[in-house]
Amino acid sequence: MSTTDVCLDKLENYISAARSRYEKELKELVDIAGVSMDPERKPQIEATAKYAKSLLEAHGAKAEILPTRGNPVVVGEYFADKKYPTVAVYNHLDVQPADPDKWKSPPFDMKIEADRYLGRGTTDDKGPALAVLYGAKFASENKFPINIKFIWELEEEIGSPSFEEFLKKNIDRLRCDSVVISDTVWISKDKPAMPYGLRGLQACMIRLKTGGKNVHSGEVGGLARNPIADLCDLIAKCHDARTGEVKIPGFYDGMKKATDEELDSFVASGFSLAHYRQAHELNLLRTEDDREGADRIWTRPTFEVHGITGGYQGPGVKTIVPFEAEAKVSMRLVPDQDPLHVLDCLKKFVKEILPEAEIEAEGALKPFVSHYKDDYSQAGAEACRLTFGVEPAFIREGGSIGAVVSMKEALDVPMVFLGLSLPEHGYHAINENFDWGQAEGGMKLFSHYFKLLSEIKK
Repeated sequence: MSTTDVCLDKLENYISAARSRYEKELKELVDIAGVSMDPERKPQIEATAKYAKSLLEAHGAKAEILPTRGNPVVVGEYFADKKYPTVAVYNHLDVQPADPDKWKSPPFDMKIEADRYLGRGTTDDKGPALAVLYGAKFASENKFPINIKFIWELEEEIGSPSFEEFLKKNIDRLRCDSVVISDTVWISKDKPAMPYGLRGLQACMIRLKTGGKNVHSGEVGGLARNPIADLCDLIAKCHDARTGEVKIPGFYDGMKKATDEELDSFVASGFSLAHYRQAHELNLLRTEDDREGADRIWTRPTFEVHGITGGYQGPGVKTIVPFEAEAKVSMRLVPDQDPLHVLDCLKKFVKEILPEAEIEAEGALKPFVSHYKDDYSQAGAEACRLTFGVEPAFIREGGSIGAVVSMKEALDVPMVFLGLSLPEHGYHAINENFDWGQAEGGMKLFSHYFKLLSEIKK
């Protein structure tokens, strides 16, 4: 592959001149609190879609907001010629909730501190999406022989419940030769990562109601069932908190373990628990072995508890026995686990252990795994080498992106992951941030990538 047609001086000048505009647009995008899981934020979701459309158009692309039964999808395109190859770029613009009391600065009022951008959505996934757009604009302005489509989703953070139906309804306008997803995390600042697999997900709400009101613990304590304690007992029976072993019968059915070759590759890629611990600010881990650590976060399934609510939450101790409680849990899944089978196993187990409880499924995402030796993945690797001067690591990703499986099934084309986020950027965490170094690197990376894609012979 050759990139002789990419004028590096021209690219450097383009990116240098783009910084102030990039920062202005990123702030305008981040300041819109498009939290997809909060129904009261629906107006902000709509505002995000409108701004995203105007953003694409301001950069010379055609754009449209397409409705779904849920949140809309923004699509855009730089069209060159039908004889040229077409790549579809996927990003999402909805974000996780943010508790402002725990942030150093308001999560939906982006602050710039030197080269860092602080705010919810800066790294997941608005900062990367905008960097890709700038790379695509450079490709279009310099007449690279490639068509570039944009698919910007607004339901990724709630499992993409409307995306599969959206794809089926719009399959003709979305057809392409490959898809690139920019929504993943590097191993470290010095080591780009290109995942070839994602874990699936099954989330649930487990609720228990034991009465009609909160009651005085001195009057009923010892006789009344406590729903919080009951849920804690259930959770303890579902998994071993110290080892992570899931004890739900049938949970591991169909699971494919990582091969020794994969695990060797993960360690050789530069994965380090010491760096991982520091980047994520973790004090307690379930292992101190790098190889086992990579296995645990990329290729093993999990049972996680995200929150338990119920009873008194104010200052001090209010001596009541609550009458209702709720546990929010999820299970990350790996090939070839089936989310529906895992959900059925959980329901049967809960029915046996705590039959009074009710379970509400919150969404199911299938795990995904592909290969990385095809021309499209290798073009991504070459673009990384040209941009950052290092070999990227081919790994699996511990998170889930529901749209990926849907796109693979509907479009049936190669899927490539070229994320720009770092572990210390704080995916889903307080004080989420992005930085100019990764933004400008992303602009260069995708400029090279689009040129390399245009040279692949079908």
